[in-house]
Amino acid sequence: MTAHTNAHTFKIKHLPSLIVDTYKAWDASDPFRLSAVVAYYAVLSLPGLLVIIINLVGAFWGVEIVQGQLTNEISGALGNDAADAIQVMISETQNENKNFMATILGIGVLLFAATGVFYHLQLSLNEIWQIKPNPKSGWKKLFFDRARSFAFILVIGFLLLVSFIVTTAITTLNEYVRSILPDFIIYIAFILDFAISIGIITVLFALIFRYLPDAKIRWKTVWIGALITSILFVLGKFLLGLYFAEANPGSTYGAAGTIVLILLWVSYSCLILFFGAQFTWVYANRYGLGVQPQSTPSIAGDKK
Repeated sequence: MTAHTNAHTFKIKHLPSLIVDTYKAWDASDPFRLSAVVAYYAVLSLPGLLVIIINLVGAFWGVEIVQGQLTNEISGALGNDAADAIQVMISETQNENKNFMATILGIGVLLFAATGVFYHLQLSLNEIWQIKPNPKSGWKKLFFDRARSFAFILVIGFLLLVSFIVTTAITTLNEYVRSILPDFIIYIAFILDFAISIGIITVLFALIFRYLPDAKIRWKTVWIGALITSILFVLGKFLLGLYFAEANPGSTYGAAGTIVLILLWVSYSCLILFFGAQFTWVYANRYGLGVQPQSTPSIAGDKK
């Protein structure tokens, strides 16, 4: 694909050619392999990731409430059996019958495992955006990347907390509106839920595109790419829920069905995420200043 740096100002009529260029570049980046790698590490990271988020958000909202909310979300995405299996996984990880040394080692393993999925997501985004980090960076960059991955876990926890608070407020509002306009409450609830989902996920994807890869990219480009990605992600989540409910692809794998469902869900979700990242890269090269490698790791990035 040929990049068109600063060639045009974006217009709606350019969208079809943007999509075509995005698909060609996305297909050339071998997204199925990249998504399979991230899915593998997501399974390894899942217990640690969930435990950290549950305890982090639970400190404000209540651990049992947060765990219940996450179980409902997982159940809606993967089914009740997968949700039950993941709940058992969390309980085993939080087993209190451990000595002090085992607890310390357990925390270290949890942190390392939980950051693994973001670290490998970073490597995949670098490959999609054709970014080659300095090979001489060594262990300092590795430490920085792991710290940055942990920061994303904290961001997810914060956004989850915001989501819970807003959802509670909307539920209260819906009950009030139902008493006044009962016929319209279903439509209002759907629109609000969709808008909030898009907003929160857009913020998360914007932060991922801006700070996770070893790249410099403008905020204007980031927000456009993140919005496109979040819309595709929400629609994809809905379709995946229907697919898992009807086809039940994990049923033929017996006890390993839950792992297979998680691998499939993360793989499909990563395909959507990588398509959005590729769209961001194509858009940046055509209308912006392109996506440039960072000379040195910096959480602040460039201010443009």
